[in-house]
Amino acid sequence: MDVTLSDILRDAVPYALPLTRRFRGIDVREGLLIRGPSGWGDFAPFDDYAPRGCALWLASAVEAAFGTWPEPRREIVPVNAIIPAVSAQDAAALARQAVLEHGCTTIKVKVAAMGEVLADDEARVAAIRDAADSALASEGGGTASIRLDANGGWSADDAARALGRLGAYGIEYVEQPCATVDETLILRRVIDLPIALDESVRFGDPRAFEAADIVILKAAPLGGVAAALELARSWGGPVVVSGSLDSAVGLVSGLALAAALTGDPPACGLGTGTLLARDVIAPPLVPFQGHMPVERVAPDLDALMAARDLVGDQRARWWRQRLVDAWESGGAGLVEALDA
Repeated sequence: MDVTLSDILRDAVPYALPLTRRFRGIDVREGLLIRGPSGWGDFAPFDDYAPRGCALWLASAVEAAFGTWPEPRREIVPVNAIIPAVSAQDAAALARQAVLEHGCTTIKVKVAAMGEVLADDEARVAAIRDAADSALASEGGGTASIRLDANGGWSADDAARALGRLGAYGIEYVEQPCATVDETLILRRVIDLPIALDESVRFGDPRAFEAADIVILKAAPLGGVAAALELARSWGGPVVVSGSLDSAVGLVSGLALAAALTGDPPACGLGTGTLLARDVIAPPLVPFQGHMPVERVAPDLDALMAARDLVGDQRARWWRQRLVDAWESGGAGLVEALDA
Protein backbone atom coordinates (compact mmCIF):
# COMPACT_ATOMS: atom_id res chain seq x y z
CA MET A 1 0.00 0.00 0.00
CA ASP A 2 1.54 3.29 -1.13
CA VAL A 3 0.87 5.31 2.02
CA THR A 4 3.47 7.47 3.75
CA LEU A 5 3.73 8.59 7.33
CA SER A 6 3.04 12.15 6.16
CA ASP A 7 -0.19 10.96 4.52
CA ILE A 8 -1.33 9.47 7.79
CA LEU A 9 -0.42 12.44 9.97
CA ARG A 10 -1.78 15.09 7.60
CA ASP A 11 -5.37 14.98 8.85
CA ALA A 12 -4.83 13.20 12.18
CA VAL A 13 -7.10 14.45 14.97
CA PRO A 14 -6.59 13.42 18.61
CA TYR A 15 -9.71 12.88 20.69
CA ALA A 16 -10.80 12.20 24.25
CA LEU A 17 -14.17 10.65 25.10
CA PRO A 18 -15.36 10.56 28.73
CA LEU A 19 -16.90 7.29 29.91
CA THR A 20 -20.15 6.88 31.79
CA ARG A 21 -18.35 4.58 34.26
CA ARG A 22 -14.77 3.65 34.96
CA PHE A 23 -13.76 0.77 32.69
CA ARG A 24 -10.48 -1.08 32.23
CA GLY A 25 -8.97 1.32 34.74
CA ILE A 26 -9.76 4.49 32.77
CA ASP A 27 -12.36 7.25 32.86
CA VAL A 28 -11.59 8.73 29.42
CA ARG A 29 -10.97 6.91 26.12
CA GLU A 30 -8.37 8.54 23.92
CA GLY A 31 -7.10 8.01 20.41
CA LEU A 32 -6.18 9.57 17.11
CA LEU A 33 -8.48 9.60 14.10
CA ILE A 34 -6.90 9.54 10.65
CA ARG A 35 -8.55 10.30 7.32
CA GLY A 36 -7.89 8.85 3.90
CA PRO A 37 -9.61 8.26 0.56
CA SER A 38 -11.60 5.30 1.94
CA GLY A 39 -12.88 7.13 5.02
CA TRP A 40 -11.72 7.35 8.63
CA GLY A 41 -9.60 5.05 10.78
CA ASP A 42 -9.02 4.96 14.55
CA PHE A 43 -5.58 4.59 16.11
CA ALA A 44 -6.31 4.03 19.81
CA PRO A 45 -4.03 1.50 21.52
CA PHE A 46 -4.32 1.65 25.28
CA ASP A 47 -1.46 3.34 27.10
CA ASP A 48 0.15 0.06 28.18
CA TYR A 49 0.73 -1.12 24.59
CA ALA A 50 4.37 -1.17 23.46
CA PRO A 51 5.26 0.34 20.05
CA ARG A 52 5.18 -3.06 18.31
CA GLY A 53 1.65 -3.69 19.52
CA CYS A 54 0.71 -0.14 18.52
CA ALA A 55 1.97 -0.93 15.00
CA LEU A 56 -0.89 -3.42 14.59
CA TRP A 57 -3.44 -0.79 15.65
CA LEU A 58 -1.89 1.56 13.12
CA ALA A 59 -2.22 -1.01 10.34
CA SER A 60 -5.90 -1.43 11.21
CA ALA A 61 -6.48 2.34 11.14
CA VAL A 62 -4.69 2.70 7.80
CA GLU A 63 -6.65 -0.23 6.35
CA ALA A 64 -9.87 1.59 7.28
CA ALA A 65 -8.80 5.00 5.99
CA PHE A 66 -6.76 4.07 2.91
CA GLY A 67 -7.61 0.47 2.05
CA THR A 68 -10.57 -1.85 1.54
CA TRP A 69 -12.42 -4.34 3.68
CA PRO A 70 -13.63 -7.81 2.66
CA GLU A 71 -17.09 -7.97 1.10
CA PRO A 72 -19.81 -8.12 3.77
CA ARG A 73 -22.10 -11.14 3.96
CA ARG A 74 -24.76 -9.37 6.04
CA GLU A 75 -26.10 -5.87 6.68
CA ILE A 76 -26.52 -6.10 10.46
CA VAL A 77 -24.80 -8.11 13.18
CA PRO A 78 -26.07 -9.18 16.62
CA VAL A 79 -24.23 -7.69 19.59
CA ASN A 80 -24.00 -8.26 23.32
CA ALA A 81 -24.27 -5.67 26.04
CA ILE A 82 -21.33 -5.25 28.40
CA ILE A 83 -21.45 -4.56 32.12
CA PRO A 84 -18.30 -3.41 33.95
CA ALA A 85 -17.27 -4.46 37.44
CA VAL A 86 -19.89 -2.34 39.17
CA SER A 87 -22.10 -2.93 42.20
CA ALA A 88 -24.90 -5.46 42.01
CA GLN A 89 -27.47 -2.64 42.10
CA ASP A 90 -25.83 -0.81 39.19
CA ALA A 91 -25.39 -4.06 37.30
CA ALA A 92 -29.10 -4.82 37.58
CA ALA A 93 -29.98 -1.36 36.25
CA LEU A 94 -27.58 -1.78 33.32
CA ALA A 95 -28.99 -5.23 32.55
CA ARG A 96 -32.54 -3.87 32.39
CA GLN A 97 -31.35 -1.03 30.16
CA ALA A 98 -29.56 -3.49 27.87
CA VAL A 99 -32.73 -5.50 27.36
CA LEU A 100 -35.41 -2.81 27.35
CA GLU A 101 -33.59 0.05 25.58
CA HIS A 102 -31.10 -1.75 23.35
CA GLY A 103 -32.79 -5.12 22.80
CA CYS A 104 -29.72 -7.13 23.82
CA THR A 105 -30.37 -10.64 25.07
CA THR A 106 -26.67 -11.52 25.53
CA ILE A 107 -24.72 -9.77 28.28
CA LYS A 108 -20.99 -9.92 28.97
CA VAL A 109 -20.02 -9.28 32.57
CA LYS A 110 -16.60 -8.26 33.88
CA VAL A 111 -15.42 -10.39 36.80
CA ALA A 112 -12.16 -10.92 38.73
CA ALA A 113 -11.50 -7.18 38.88
CA MET A 114 -8.62 -5.96 41.01
CA GLY A 115 -9.68 -5.24 44.57
CA GLU A 116 -12.83 -7.38 44.39
CA VAL A 117 -13.62 -10.81 45.81
CA LEU A 118 -15.72 -13.69 44.54
CA ALA A 119 -18.74 -12.54 46.55
CA ASP A 120 -18.73 -9.28 44.57
CA ASP A 121 -18.73 -11.19 41.29
CA GLU A 122 -21.50 -13.52 42.42
CA ALA A 123 -23.69 -10.66 43.60
CA ARG A 124 -23.21 -8.91 40.24
CA VAL A 125 -23.93 -12.01 38.14
CA ALA A 126 -26.97 -12.97 40.24
CA ALA A 127 -28.39 -9.45 39.94
CA ILE A 128 -27.88 -9.47 36.16
CA ARG A 129 -29.51 -12.88 35.78
CA ASP A 130 -32.57 -11.76 37.75
CA ALA A 131 -32.88 -8.31 36.13
CA ALA A 132 -32.29 -9.44 32.55
CA ASP A 133 -34.67 -12.39 32.74
CA SER A 134 -37.34 -10.24 34.40
CA ALA A 135 -36.98 -7.62 31.68
CA LEU A 136 -37.21 -10.27 28.98
CA ALA A 137 -40.32 -11.70 30.65
CA SER A 138 -41.96 -8.27 30.44
CA GLU A 139 -41.13 -8.23 26.71
CA GLY A 140 -42.64 -11.62 25.97
CA GLY A 141 -40.31 -14.18 27.52
CA GLY A 142 -36.91 -15.72 26.99
CA THR A 143 -33.73 -16.15 28.97
CA ALA A 144 -30.66 -13.96 28.77
CA SER A 145 -27.31 -15.42 27.77
CA ILE A 146 -24.56 -14.38 30.18
CA ARG A 147 -20.85 -14.40 29.37
CA LEU A 148 -18.06 -13.79 31.88
CA ASP A 149 -14.83 -11.93 31.11
CA ALA A 150 -12.07 -12.27 33.70
CA ASN A 151 -9.31 -10.56 31.68
CA GLY A 152 -6.82 -13.12 32.98
CA GLY A 153 -7.53 -12.19 36.59
CA TRP A 154 -7.66 -15.71 38.07
CA SER A 155 -5.18 -18.46 38.69
CA ALA A 156 -6.34 -21.91 37.55
CA ASP A 157 -7.35 -22.83 41.11
CA ASP A 158 -9.17 -19.54 41.69
CA ALA A 159 -10.95 -19.84 38.34
CA ALA A 160 -12.14 -23.36 39.09
CA ARG A 161 -13.49 -22.27 42.45
CA ALA A 162 -15.13 -19.13 41.06
CA LEU A 163 -16.71 -20.85 38.08
CA GLY A 164 -18.05 -23.59 40.34
CA ARG A 165 -20.09 -20.85 42.02
CA LEU A 166 -20.86 -18.59 39.08
CA GLY A 167 -21.76 -21.48 36.80
CA ALA A 168 -24.94 -21.94 38.82
CA TYR A 169 -26.36 -18.82 37.14
CA GLY A 170 -26.26 -20.29 33.63
CA ILE A 171 -23.11 -19.11 31.86
CA GLU A 172 -22.52 -19.34 28.10
CA TYR A 173 -18.73 -19.20 28.38
CA VAL A 174 -15.89 -17.60 30.32
CA GLU A 175 -13.46 -15.34 28.47
CA GLN A 176 -9.73 -15.30 29.29
CA PRO A 177 -10.11 -16.80 32.78
CA CYS A 178 -6.33 -17.04 33.34
CA ALA A 179 -3.40 -14.94 32.22
CA THR A 180 -1.38 -17.80 30.73
CA VAL A 181 -2.12 -20.66 28.37
CA ASP A 182 -0.49 -23.09 30.82
CA GLU A 183 -3.01 -22.24 33.54
CA THR A 184 -5.87 -22.27 31.03
CA LEU A 185 -4.95 -25.81 29.97
CA ILE A 186 -4.99 -26.86 33.63
CA LEU A 187 -8.40 -25.24 34.07
CA ARG A 188 -9.82 -27.01 31.01
CA ARG A 189 -9.26 -30.35 32.69
CA VAL A 190 -11.43 -29.50 35.70
CA ILE A 191 -14.38 -27.49 34.32
CA ASP A 192 -17.05 -28.17 31.72
CA LEU A 193 -17.74 -24.51 30.88
CA PRO A 194 -16.51 -23.43 27.42
CA ILE A 195 -13.43 -21.19 27.45
CA ALA A 196 -12.98 -18.25 25.10
CA LEU A 197 -9.50 -16.77 24.65
CA ASP A 198 -8.71 -13.19 23.74
CA GLU A 199 -5.33 -11.93 24.99
CA SER A 200 -3.68 -15.35 24.63
CA VAL A 201 -4.59 -15.38 20.93
CA ARG A 202 -3.45 -11.78 20.34
CA PHE A 203 -0.15 -12.38 22.10
CA GLY A 204 0.61 -15.12 19.60
CA ASP A 205 0.94 -18.21 21.81
CA PRO A 206 0.46 -21.09 19.32
CA ARG A 207 -1.05 -23.27 22.06
CA ALA A 208 -3.93 -20.83 22.53
CA PHE A 209 -5.97 -22.68 19.92
CA GLU A 210 -5.45 -25.89 21.89
CA ALA A 211 -6.71 -24.26 25.07
CA ALA A 212 -9.70 -22.46 23.54
CA ASP A 213 -13.22 -23.58 22.69
CA ILE A 214 -13.95 -20.11 21.25
CA VAL A 215 -11.60 -17.43 19.93
CA ILE A 216 -12.24 -13.72 20.52
CA LEU A 217 -11.08 -11.59 17.60
CA LYS A 218 -10.56 -7.81 17.68
CA ALA A 219 -9.74 -6.06 14.43
CA ALA A 220 -7.53 -3.24 15.74
CA PRO A 221 -5.02 -5.14 17.92
CA LEU A 222 -4.75 -7.89 15.27
CA GLY A 223 -3.74 -5.52 12.48
CA GLY A 224 -7.06 -4.97 10.74
CA VAL A 225 -10.09 -6.70 9.33
CA ALA A 226 -8.27 -8.77 6.72
CA ALA A 227 -5.67 -10.02 9.20
CA ALA A 228 -8.33 -10.96 11.76
CA LEU A 229 -10.41 -12.71 9.11
CA GLU A 230 -7.39 -14.76 8.06
CA LEU A 231 -6.86 -15.78 11.69
CA ALA A 232 -10.51 -16.84 11.91
CA ARG A 233 -10.05 -19.02 8.82
CA SER A 234 -6.87 -20.63 10.13
CA TRP A 235 -8.56 -21.36 13.48
CA GLY A 236 -11.66 -22.83 11.88
CA GLY A 237 -13.61 -22.97 15.12
CA PRO A 238 -16.19 -20.71 16.78
CA VAL A 239 -15.36 -17.00 16.73
CA VAL A 240 -16.79 -14.02 18.61
CA VAL A 241 -15.84 -10.60 17.27
CA SER A 242 -15.27 -7.98 19.94
CA GLY A 243 -14.17 -4.37 20.22
CA SER A 244 -11.70 -2.42 22.31
CA LEU A 245 -13.86 0.29 23.86
CA ASP A 246 -13.66 2.01 20.48
CA SER A 247 -15.02 5.26 19.20
CA ALA A 248 -17.75 4.88 16.58
CA VAL A 249 -15.04 5.10 13.90
CA GLY A 250 -13.17 2.22 15.50
CA LEU A 251 -16.29 0.13 16.07
CA VAL A 252 -17.09 -0.07 12.37
CA SER A 253 -13.89 -2.05 11.74
CA GLY A 254 -15.22 -4.68 14.13
CA LEU A 255 -18.58 -4.61 12.40
CA ALA A 256 -16.85 -5.08 9.04
CA LEU A 257 -15.04 -8.13 10.45
CA ALA A 258 -18.24 -9.64 11.84
CA ALA A 259 -20.02 -8.98 8.55
CA ALA A 260 -17.35 -10.84 6.58
CA LEU A 261 -17.40 -14.07 8.61
CA THR A 262 -18.93 -17.17 7.09
CA GLY A 263 -21.97 -18.57 8.88
CA ASP A 264 -24.14 -16.68 11.32
CA PRO A 265 -21.96 -14.88 13.88
CA PRO A 266 -22.92 -15.13 17.56
CA ALA A 267 -23.58 -11.90 19.43
CA CYS A 268 -20.51 -9.71 19.04
CA GLY A 269 -18.85 -7.61 21.72
CA LEU A 270 -19.41 -4.37 19.83
CA GLY A 271 -22.03 -2.74 22.03
CA THR A 272 -19.52 -0.66 23.97
CA GLY A 273 -20.88 2.66 22.70
CA THR A 274 -23.18 2.57 25.72
CA LEU A 275 -20.11 3.08 27.92
CA LEU A 276 -19.25 6.41 26.27
CA ALA A 277 -20.74 9.61 27.65
CA ARG A 278 -20.07 11.14 24.21
CA ASP A 279 -18.62 9.95 20.93
CA VAL A 280 -17.11 11.39 17.76
CA ILE A 281 -20.60 11.10 16.32
CA ALA A 282 -23.77 12.25 18.03
CA PRO A 283 -25.45 10.28 19.44
CA PRO A 284 -22.96 7.42 20.11
CA LEU A 285 -23.19 4.24 18.06
CA VAL A 286 -25.22 1.85 20.24
CA PRO A 287 -27.27 -1.33 19.67
CA PHE A 288 -30.86 -1.20 18.45
CA GLN A 289 -33.02 -4.30 18.86
CA GLY A 290 -29.87 -6.20 19.76
CA HIS A 291 -28.12 -5.46 16.46
CA MET A 292 -25.87 -2.88 14.83
CA PRO A 293 -25.71 -1.89 11.15
CA VAL A 294 -22.69 -2.66 9.01
CA GLU A 295 -21.69 0.71 7.61
CA ARG A 296 -18.90 3.24 7.63
CA VAL A 297 -19.25 6.35 9.74
CA ALA A 298 -17.58 9.74 9.55
CA PRO A 299 -17.17 11.89 12.66
CA ASP A 300 -19.54 14.79 13.14
CA LEU A 301 -17.54 18.01 13.01
CA ASP A 302 -19.02 19.44 16.21
CA ALA A 303 -18.64 16.16 18.11
CA LEU A 304 -15.08 15.70 16.86
CA MET A 305 -14.05 19.23 17.80
CA ALA A 306 -15.56 18.77 21.26
CA ALA A 307 -13.57 15.57 21.65
CA ARG A 308 -10.43 17.32 20.37
CA ASP A 309 -10.88 20.15 22.87
CA LEU A 310 -10.66 17.65 25.74
CA VAL A 311 -7.11 16.69 24.71
CA GLY A 312 -4.39 18.98 26.05
CA ASP A 313 -1.62 20.10 23.71
CA GLN A 314 0.98 17.95 25.47
CA ARG A 315 -1.20 14.85 25.22
CA ALA A 316 -1.98 15.62 21.56
CA ARG A 317 1.74 15.74 20.81
CA TRP A 318 2.16 12.45 22.71
CA TRP A 319 -0.42 10.75 20.49
CA ARG A 320 1.23 11.96 17.29
CA GLN A 321 4.61 10.79 18.52
CA ARG A 322 3.10 7.46 19.49
CA LEU A 323 1.86 7.01 15.94
CA VAL A 324 5.34 7.84 14.61
CA ASP A 325 6.86 5.29 17.02
CA ALA A 326 4.34 2.68 15.87
CA TRP A 327 5.23 3.37 12.23
CA GLU A 328 8.94 2.98 12.94
CA SER A 329 8.41 -0.16 15.04
CA GLY A 330 6.85 -2.19 12.28
CA GLY A 331 3.80 -0.23 11.20
CA ALA A 332 5.43 0.80 7.91
CA GLY A 333 5.95 -2.84 6.94
CA LEU A 334 2.46 -3.86 8.03
CA VAL A 335 0.92 -1.05 5.99
CA GLU A 336 2.98 -2.02 2.95
CA ALA A 337 1.75 -5.61 3.29
CA LEU A 338 -1.95 -4.67 3.46
CA ASP A 339 -2.44 -4.99 -0.29
CA ALA A 340 0.05 -7.83 -0.73
